[in-house]
Amino acid sequence: MASPLPKFTEFRFLKLSPPQILVLGFATAILIGTLLLMLPYSSASGHSLRFIDALFTATSATCVTGLVVVDTGTYFSTFGQIVILVLIQVGGLGFMTMATLFALLLKRRISLRDRLILQEAMNQSSMEGIVRLIRKVLVYSLIIEASGAVLLTLRWAADMHVGRALYFGVFHAVSMFNNAGFDIFGDYRSLTGYAGDPVVNIVVMFLIISGGIGFIVMADLIDYRKSRRLMLHSKVVLSMTAALISIGTVVIFIFEFTNPNTFGQLNLGSKIWAAFFQSVTPRTAGANTVDIAGLRQATQFFMVILMFIGASPGSTGGGIKTTTFTLMIGAVVSMLRGREDIVLFRFRLAQERVFKALTITLLALLLVVAVSMVLSTTEGRPFLMILFETTSAFATVGLSMGLTPELSETGKILICLTMFAGRLGLLTLAYALGPKQGKALYKYPEGKMIIG
Repeated sequence: MASPLPKFTEFRFLKLSPPQILVLGFATAILIGTLLLMLPYSSASGHSLRFIDALFTATSATCVTGLVVVDTGTYFSTFGQIVILVLIQVGGLGFMTMATLFALLLKRRISLRDRLILQEAMNQSSMEGIVRLIRKVLVYSLIIEASGAVLLTLRWAADMHVGRALYFGVFHAVSMFNNAGFDIFGDYRSLTGYAGDPVVNIVVMFLIISGGIGFIVMADLIDYRKSRRLMLHSKVVLSMTAALISIGTVVIFIFEFTNPNTFGQLNLGSKIWAAFFQSVTPRTAGANTVDIAGLRQATQFFMVILMFIGASPGSTGGGIKTTTFTLMIGAVVSMLRGREDIVLFRFRLAQERVFKALTITLLALLLVVAVSMVLSTTEGRPFLMILFETTSAFATVGLSMGLTPELSETGKILICLTMFAGRLGLLTLAYALGPKQGKALYKYPEGKMIIG
């Protein structure tokens, strides 16, 4: 007997492609979140939040960014904060992953169309094992979030009531694992009160890195005990992640060591923790333990670069991704050495991958530059502040120099669109607006032109 339950992805009457369904799904989640956040019950004061501010908050939560126009900890009621938390979870894992969870719980068959959408959502090259991967994603996420919540609850139970500590632990564990950056400490403080706290630093950084390396890498690491080997993708992600965090820690430590507005107030141990944390968080979590606006301009610009690179494919983070950046570096190195192929860990990479990496990088750069230029006209603030906020929105980071709460209506809409594009991916949006064409049936004659 056929199940009377409707299919989660029954959009056949609209003839939508998988990228279009993803765009529609995220847009629907944002719209529902906006309407819920506009309810008087969602605010602590009992007054309705303006539509544009509710839209901005819902977009930021669903796109796991963390930029806010009103303070999450003081403006919203417990109901409003739970709405934000649900949006973060749905946005971080993806609405198709959550739909698959309900389908599995209801013992419903995952159709071929569902698998195609999951393949697009998880950025996989094939459908093989996609449902098995989704199961692993759900299990790993639950275990890591629960572990983080327990550890943070135990730590904060020393500072506040146990019930409040539990709520704070769960909220921040989900927020940090999904690289959202939302916090409920109030007054836009984030984690500045725990700059030298080893427990908070270690737990939060572990959550951020776990969510940022991607579920594919996570599954590969867990299976390593049996297979005794890692995929090329995992090797690239882990090595580049380690390199960026290490380099970032050293650079930030050197630049900020004597800055009286940030590290100058801390002892040596706290300075090391703060440098480490500020190196991890642009990848793309949005939490901070020191005042971002107080950082030196060199540090702020360096963090723009880290944010632009972002997390890894198939993760809860944004940016152009570590693999894209690695491929671009590999192309430069190969060209300088006079080699035709890019070789990583004794594997040659197809030229098609290089074209894709170049396309993603250029599209991202054009988007960030274009939005920054428009905002520099509408907002009238220092360009570095605008560039920082725009990059933070595109890479779904959530770090802010203080511009977001002061944005004009036009600025809020632009940042919303930037967050949406950054979360879905520029290629996914491009394919949704105009489906990619098949391979050409013929080739033009080769031409020559001078480069450089």
